[in-house]
Amino acid sequence: MLTPGENILLRLLAITLIIGLGHQTTSADELPHIVLVMADDMGWGQTGYNNHSILKTPNLNAMAENGLRFDRFYAAGPVCSPTRASVLTGRTHNRTGVPSHGYALHRQEKTIAQALRQAGYTTGHFGKWHLNGVRGPGVPVLASDPHHPGHFGFDTWLTVTNYFDLNPIMGREGAFEEFQGDSSEIIVAEALNFIETATENKRPSFSVIWYGSPHSPFVASEADQIERESEKSAHHHGELVAMDRSIGTLRQGLKELGIHENTLVWFCSDNGGLAGVGHDSVGGLRGNKGSLWEGGIRVPGIIEWPAVIEPRVTSYPASTVDIFPTVVDVLDLPDDSLLPVVDGISLKPLFTKDLKERPKALPFQFNTKAALIDNDYKIVSQNSNKDGYQLFNLAKDHNESHDLADSQPERLARMQSELETILAGIELSREGHDYPEGRVTREGPHGRFWYAIPEYQPHLKEWADRPEYKNWVNRGNASKKNQSNKQLNRKEKGNQSSK
Repeated sequence: MLTPGENILLRLLAITLIIGLGHQTTSADELPHIVLVMADDMGWGQTGYNNHSILKTPNLNAMAENGLRFDRFYAAGPVCSPTRASVLTGRTHNRTGVPSHGYALHRQEKTIAQALRQAGYTTGHFGKWHLNGVRGPGVPVLASDPHHPGHFGFDTWLTVTNYFDLNPIMGREGAFEEFQGDSSEIIVAEALNFIETATENKRPSFSVIWYGSPHSPFVASEADQIERESEKSAHHHGELVAMDRSIGTLRQGLKELGIHENTLVWFCSDNGGLAGVGHDSVGGLRGNKGSLWEGGIRVPGIIEWPAVIEPRVTSYPASTVDIFPTVVDVLDLPDDSLLPVVDGISLKPLFTKDLKERPKALPFQFNTKAALIDNDYKIVSQNSNKDGYQLFNLAKDHNESHDLADSQPERLARMQSELETILAGIELSREGHDYPEGRVTREGPHGRFWYAIPEYQPHLKEWADRPEYKNWVNRGNASKKNQSNKQLNRKEKGNQSSK
């Protein structure tokens, strides 16, 4: 009987021989390097290839021209942490303990990093984490954090809790390090060092690069700011200029290492674009970050793998929940690499030919909002507990302006019934039914601000003058003062009552 590793090698050899795309490839017995790249708050319209009014994004454009470009790629959630949970698990975020930002991913989840490490990959995480229940601007993730990346399968991690900008302080397996320069360029350079070491050691690598750009507060170098823009627009779009340049650095670095042809790079954003940034961030779609309208969940999506993928544009609907199942299929990993209940499907067949219809609908749930996308059709409700659903044909009505609920009641009823069945299953997942224990054994912590966590307290004074932390340190000091006053008042009342 072949070992899992031998099965993977034979599978990759078969892929290379069968596909025969005529590309120059690396040796057929080499596993592909895998790099997952995610922007933070980048809208569907913020690329040159989608005709943004001021952004050129030449490196993303080049990646799209050389890979599989999705015109309908979806973040599983309309805000950051939920989508990150879906990438790691292949499951919609509400199953995993992450209904919104500031929630910790359940330790019982099976992750893509764990599966790849089991398959012989060396695994690294670089950048934003935000799956440990910590809120506020990004600070170094602690070695003592029970939900740091190492607990979810990453051998190496250089990570911050949340968004980060110029000159960040980051945690390298918990040790604090201060960096100079643009945050996007910093983490790409670190990832390339990690990949280079793996290549020298003849090991396949799995890298997760999660940017902090273009999340607020918008801080771009003067050189990256776009001329004649307002200050807010100049900094916001300047972050994207730097991020795009780092994509070029990543692609060039892979070429210099001689592994570009056999490296799968998957780029997307964690949610839709922001409103009020000076230019349309969502390419004319309805809604923005935080909503389940297309502008809140449709994001840029590109997969580049020159040895395998035929470059083209597809309108096939796909999502971040598909990333893990796709990798499992490509590498022929064991079925139990994933939990029994997943929401994604493998997109491997799409690598070599376009497909007409997605066999499995995409569910979305955020607070009281819910939606279901079934190929061209979508239903959406702002309050699934009280309101009815609207129905749209996205192929003909991309900005969701013509409700078809009255004219197609049978389709609406069918899709609503399917979604309600999925949501009922999600409730069971919330209770832990998908885990071997049949329950959630370790919940949280959730919603903590880092300035209130004891391990960060010694650093508050030295961080007080840093622009990304100043207001938050002051908030923490005020919170501590209020707490002290409350305790003093309670003590005084107790003394008075005892008299």
